[in-house]
Amino acid sequence: DKQVMEEVDAFEQRGYPLSFIGLEPGWQTYSYPNNFVWDSARFPQPQKFVRGLLDKNIRVNLWINPYISSHSPIYKDVLPYTGTHTVWAGVVPDLTLPPVQDLYKKLFSQQHLGIGVSGYKVDETDGYDVWLWPDGAKFPSGLSGEQMRQVYGLQFQKMSDQWFREKNQRTYGLTRASNAGAPSLPYVIYNDYYNHRDFITALCNSSFIGVLWTPEARSSKTAEEWLRRMQSVCFSPMAMLNAWADGTKPWTFADVANEVKSVMLLRMQLLPYLYNAFAQYHFEGKPPVRAMNLEEGFLFNAKAERGNLNSSDNPYETAIKQDIKDQYMLGDYILVAPMFAGEKTRKVVLPKGNWYDFYTGKLAGNGAIIQIEPGLQNIPLFVKEGALIPMIPPVLHTPGKDEILPLTVRHYGHAENSIELYDDDGETFDYEKGAYARALLSVKKDKKAVLKGSVVLPKSKAFHYNKVEWVFMTK
Repeated sequence: DKQVMEEVDAFEQRGYPLSFIGLEPGWQTYSYPNNFVWDSARFPQPQKFVRGLLDKNIRVNLWINPYISSHSPIYKDVLPYTGTHTVWAGVVPDLTLPPVQDLYKKLFSQQHLGIGVSGYKVDETDGYDVWLWPDGAKFPSGLSGEQMRQVYGLQFQKMSDQWFREKNQRTYGLTRASNAGAPSLPYVIYNDYYNHRDFITALCNSSFIGVLWTPEARSSKTAEEWLRRMQSVCFSPMAMLNAWADGTKPWTFADVANEVKSVMLLRMQLLPYLYNAFAQYHFEGKPPVRAMNLEEGFLFNAKAERGNLNSSDNPYETAIKQDIKDQYMLGDYILVAPMFAGEKTRKVVLPKGNWYDFYTGKLAGNGAIIQIEPGLQNIPLFVKEGALIPMIPPVLHTPGKDEILPLTVRHYGHAENSIELYDDDGETFDYEKGAYARALLSVKKDKKAVLKGSVVLPKSKAFHYNKVEWVFMTK
């Protein structure tokens, strides 16, 4: 607990944002397999520890794998409901059975939710025979080993989501495995494979089925790689730094420490925009991160082909050339084009319509393939014509439910536009009962054809912005 508090103080003193802390296996007395109970030597007063972080507006996320140690308080009671094989020497409860769900709920509520823990990182639920159990494994419910592998990660997500819902408290976590039905659950998918390019490909591809993927940053060989990974992380569903293995901090590479801080603070500034994108995810089903193929006007040299196919030719050659997997949309208006270590330039494919540089407001192109040389300072971002980007001042923590902030709305291009900006208390499920608010942000031309901004603010405690400033980026 003292080490964690030292980490928190270091972030604050250096001016780096921090909204949640994830504790890896050592928070438990037994972690391979788990007993789900706090280690009293490392964390002698877990409730005081968690509450102390909540007072700083920082939430606690706990690493687990769902397999049970013989030292766990629920071991004997759960034993009759377990499968024929173990994982990490822990018994594998059949999570589809109500008695098992009740045992988990009782222990987790007492040890975690009851003292203010906000979520979980659920490990070791993916893989095949080598990592989990073989096809021939048997479970009390009658599900086969293969079937249970498909639903295990999803089942834990569903259980934990229900625990938090009963407390009227939102959660947001990570899972190694998921399946159909997952988009409705507050988890991102992650794993321990760290190729940067493939992480971005996964970020794009996951949007086709509506699930969320997060390209977490881990240790890097060079300062450039570290910065590029941190830039990608800050434009993904969950901005997470995984530092447990080697202790890499945002400021570890001193020559890019300011650039890392800059992109972290930019993510915090964009919270109203991101929150709006997640509201669309809930109310409309539009994932906040989208592959370019899901963007209107993105055709990229599409053409009809006539003729006969034969086995010696590649009928998919055209499709392969059109596979854009290193750029994506974040929300309705921002196109993200990550850079990778060793790159000085890259191509960006812009959909039809005018697109502008996020940082300068200058026209970047229209339905074109452009070549950019952005330097190290910023991750390349492009914004579509008429875009309205709501932003708050740089903050070090996610704003609290009673915090009121000023709003800056950036407009790009020369087109009129309007959007509804969503907000709610940020903590409960009361929005499902209608306890949310929307402001109308509009930009229109006056009689002299000059763009002017206007806003209709809702009279609601669910809306946390009280002052709007307009910035017209395109001159």
